[in-house]
Amino acid sequence: MRVPKIYIRHLLTAIAVMVLLLAGAPAALTQSAQEPAAELGHFYNQELTFGSCEGFAATALEEQLYVDPFNCARLEVPLDYDDPTGETMQIAVLRLPAQGEPRERIGSLVINPGGPGGSGMQIAVLSALGLRNSPLLQHFDWVGFDPRGVGASSPAISCFTDAESDRGENKTTLLGTSGEWTAADTRELMEKCANGSGGEAVLAAVGTRNVARDMDVLRTALGDETLTFFGQSYGTRLGAVYAEMFPQNVRAMVLDGVLDPRQGSAERRLALHAGFQRSFDLMAEFCAESSDCPLGTDPEQSTALFQTLMQPLIDDPVPAGNGRTLNFFQATGGVGAGLYTAEAWPRIIDGLAQLKHEGRGDKLLTINDDFLGRDPNGTWSNFIEANLAINCNDEQRRTPEQEADLRRQIFDVNPFLDTGRPVEGVTRDACEFWPGEPTLGFPYAQDVEGLPDTLIVSITGDPSTPYAAGVSLADSLGGTLLTVEGERHTVALEGISPCVNEIVADYLIDLELPAEGDRCVL
Repeated sequence: MRVPKIYIRHLLTAIAVMVLLLAGAPAALTQSAQEPAAELGHFYNQELTFGSCEGFAATALEEQLYVDPFNCARLEVPLDYDDPTGETMQIAVLRLPAQGEPRERIGSLVINPGGPGGSGMQIAVLSALGLRNSPLLQHFDWVGFDPRGVGASSPAISCFTDAESDRGENKTTLLGTSGEWTAADTRELMEKCANGSGGEAVLAAVGTRNVARDMDVLRTALGDETLTFFGQSYGTRLGAVYAEMFPQNVRAMVLDGVLDPRQGSAERRLALHAGFQRSFDLMAEFCAESSDCPLGTDPEQSTALFQTLMQPLIDDPVPAGNGRTLNFFQATGGVGAGLYTAEAWPRIIDGLAQLKHEGRGDKLLTINDDFLGRDPNGTWSNFIEANLAINCNDEQRRTPEQEADLRRQIFDVNPFLDTGRPVEGVTRDACEFWPGEPTLGFPYAQDVEGLPDTLIVSITGDPSTPYAAGVSLADSLGGTLLTVEGERHTVALEGISPCVNEIVADYLIDLELPAEGDRCVL
């Protein structure tokens, strides 16, 4: 099975995407799991039937990935957990059976790659390829699932056609980018999503707390008394919420690239954008070492020069090949995607050089396409649409005045995104007409009792989930923090750090945590 490197790199970064049986298990697994409510027995007692993954792939990449020895199944869950006799949803699950001897098998390792909106099925395959020599694959069934509303799960969130996405019309929030939104625009967005996704009840049902409930149903359907979980980026929120709701059902959790459970939505946005400006500045310094850097040889002027390249794209997109164009939204999206890891900085610089010297956006558009899940034949994943829907159910909503104020603050901490346009009266919360109220609550996962030791991985130069967020979550959960020195977002499932790989494997297999103060360097 040969997968193009570009897909592996971007899916493992982005996205970036990301249970246990008693046979042969350590004694720590004998703790009693929380009993589900009796009315949910139909769901908790189901058995998964794994078979061919034919029919689960929506893109050309997935057709390459979802093949033997991976197999697939569908898990039935209630649309509304308060109405378990009502409509249901089907959660797509992919599994690679443990590769070792049966007596070595501990159980299942359930993976979520983040986003929100990332495909757990994709990351399960890609991480298995990247960690093919890891003892984890000997001891665990490798399990990825597409959360409700995502990817191959049904119903899936759908707001835009492939043609609309190709034209750059798949904007789900204009925070920190370009354009004007009215109340009519945000209402139309919600209605488009409802019409494409199966109704407003579906839009209101895809929040993180419902996904955590689905994960507990999945735990029992896999035959596991307690859950072994690996979450990256947004997956750390999912893991923390599961730990809050079902602490007695946890065996072990690795949470890598952390969202701070104590930060409200606006505060976290500002921290994220400050992190991206820091990474932009480091990228500009790297670029300035070359005399032909498209941002010049003085890093102090790089943001201003970047703005001169980007801001004209608001009104005048440039050609980008195959009849497509590159607008401000797509260009800054491509740069932001490349900032997730220092290894991608040369791609950003190459794309900026093409824009500056040729007036074309092919290369920046390709970075944005890769990150958002467009395959070469023009089929888009629903990553960006599911991201909107899940965030609308989780995040705190803002008035137009609060949104404009936040956008101004973001331009202050992240000036490379500044449009140069006024924000008063033109900025709105994309979720303002979303059905239902947010269900996550801030802060979350506080004062959790009965939770086993967890392993928190946080990178000092993470542009998306700052290092301090890992410190905060470790304190909230009473977990052990592993500090990793480097410039990237997430590391533990990607096979690039033997130090991290060994620590994670020792913890997940033997429940052995690193010593206080242990560090890894990328």
